[in-house]
This record gives sequence, C-alpha cells and structure tokens, in this order.
Amino acid sequence: MKSRWFKIAGTLALVGALLTSVAAESAQASMAKGSKFLGNVIGGSVPSSFSTYWNQVTPENSTKWESVEGTRNSMNWSQADAAYNFANNNGYSFKFHTLVWGNQEPGWVKGLSAAEQKAEVTQWIQQAGQRYSKAAMVDVVNEPLHAKPSYRNAIGGDGSTGWDWVIWSFQEARKAFPNSKLLLNDYGIIGDPNAADQYVKIINILKSRGLIDGIGIQCHYFNMDTVSTGTMNTVLNKLSATGLPIYVSELDMTGDDNTQLARYKEKFPVLWNHPNVKGITIWGYIQGQTWQSGSHLLNTNGTERPALQWLRSYLEG
Repeated sequence: MKSRWFKIAGTLALVGALLTSVAAESAQASMAKGSKFLGNVIGGSVPSSFSTYWNQVTPENSTKWESVEGTRNSMNWSQADAAYNFANNNGYSFKFHTLVWGNQEPGWVKGLSAAEQKAEVTQWIQQAGQRYSKAAMVDVVNEPLHAKPSYRNAIGGDGSTGWDWVIWSFQEARKAFPNSKLLLNDYGIIGDPNAADQYVKIINILKSRGLIDGIGIQCHYFNMDTVSTGTMNTVLNKLSATGLPIYVSELDMTGDDNTQLARYKEKFPVLWNHPNVKGITIWGYIQGQTWQSGSHLLNTNGTERPALQWLRSYLEG
C-alpha cells in the first residue's frame, strides 16, 4: 500500500513539475525578458501565437461592465474567465479593464434611481474583485477626462474635490481588490502636456488618500502617429513627478509597412526606455482583429510586419 502511495505521489509530483515547466517555458517565449512586461489584449479567444510575443494580458472588452452584465443581474464571465485563466496558467500578469467608465456601461443603469445605481455599481465592483482576486492590476476609472459615467452623481458627483466620484470608485476598488495595483487610465495624455497637467491633478488627489498605485496612459494611433518624441518625454516626466509608476495601456500605431516601422523605431524606445515606465500593453496585433485598420503587427497569413520584426530584434538586443 505504501509503495503504491509513493508511486501515485511521485506521478503527481512529476505532472506538477511538467506543468510548471510548460508555464515557465511559455512565459519565457515572449519578446520581453526583463523586469518590464510587453503585453497585448485578448478578445473572444486566445490567439495561438500570443505567448510567442506577449507576457501580459488585458481583456479587450470582456471585463467591461456592459459585456458582463448587459442584462441586469445576468452575469456572463465566460470570455473574461478564459483570458484570466490563460494569464494565470502561463504566469502572465492580468489587468482587469475596467470598473467605472462612461462608455460601454450597461444601458439599463441610466434609468435607475441614484440609490439603485450606487447599489448596482458597488455590487459590480465587489463581484469583479471576488472573481479576479489575482488580477495584478485594475483600471479602476477609465477616461475620467473624456467619458464620465451616467451614474457619477450617485457615487459622489464632482463634490468638494471636483472628482469625488473618482475617489469613491477607488475606495470601493481598494476594498474589492486589496492585492491589486489600482490604476487610472485615459487617452490624449501622451501628446498633450496640458492634458497631462489636468490628469496629474486627479492623480494627486488619489495619491494623497493612498488610493492609487500607478498611472495608465493610453497611447493610441490618433496620438502616437503624429506626436513628437520631445512631447512624449515632457509628458512622461510630468507624470513621473507624481512618484507613481507609469503603465502604457493601449499602444498602437498605424501606417503602411514602412510608415508603421518608422513610427515604432522612433517612438517605442521613448516609452520602453523611460525608467518610470513599468510595462507596455499593445492594443491588438492580428490583421482583421484590431480596432483600427493598419495598426496590426501580424498578417492573417502569419507573417510578421516589419514593425514586429524590428520590435523582436530590438527587445532581443
């Protein structure tokens, strides 16, 4: 009996070691090898080539409130679970995107009373925290400068700080996600020092209350294609002056092969080499599966565009 038990124990140990080895190999297969991550989004399913290139996961849409609870009290976590489990099984950090946002909020929430709105968004945050407790990062509020939620008055409104609804959101997120880094996230920052100043005001309000752990900056093509490297550095230094780390959250650049390559070669190193940037998440990479045409890095036939070839060489070097 004892001998048989040892055989079973030995087999289980071997299986565990093999699984650990597979996860480690998968994690090492990505392009980024050092302390900074280079991630990407996962949409409806996990691309077979994901681990070849990336080592951080952000769901593209599946952790947005509308996607989960399009019908009140009917929760659909299936795609979010798939992305979360893939990240955990491969040792990749997972970011929950996003808890409070004026876009892609459930249509039904607008018609509720203020008390009902507050109860519903509180429940949403709590359920997300219970289900994704191992999330490394959370975009707590998305686009506060551009897309305020319809229910913001129910959770504090502008209040005495001008951003009481944001403070409330982070307070609730801190309770629901005690082990995750809490981030603010917005676009239009990397190309506009004045917008960066506005953004810093919100960040410092949160920082003074111990509620924020990092700064998210979307770097979409409509900013990145034309921004100068000088402006990029100015903005990154303004954000760094808060003392908080920066996470580039939604990077993409467009153009034909040569144009996109030139843009990546000029601008990606500014982000990657900045000492306060802790990681970069590119927003899609497969042709026909990115939100903006011309931003893809991998063609449908599996060949790499020149920008991706350069990126791989750059990171290896």
